[in-house]
Amino acid sequence: MRELSLGQLVLSCAGRDSGRFMIVVKILDSNYVYVADGTLRKVDNPKKKKIKHLKVLNKKSDYIAEKLQNKRKIYNDEIKRALEELVDVNMDETSSQI
Repeated sequence: MRELSLGQLVLSCAGRDSGRFMIVVKILDSNYVYVADGTLRKVDNPKKKKIKHLKVLNKKSDYIAEKLQNKRKIYNDEIKRALEELVDVNMDETSSQI
């Protein structure tokens, strides 16, 4: 499994939020992380998720990661904007591989 980091783009593979893209906002331990999407899961109430229920994608928001590492507040709009950019880039790469 790839190493998770703050700002990492993930895809939920289990639970009610299955199929949704999210961003890692906090790493609890080797089994759990907190994820948010800025819409259903807001930054102030992130979802605690088992890592094994996530598909780790090789995209990361450096802007979000830097803010989280520096203990600065992140906003839901920033998460939404980062997701839009990362998912568009991810979809472009996926379609070019087909």
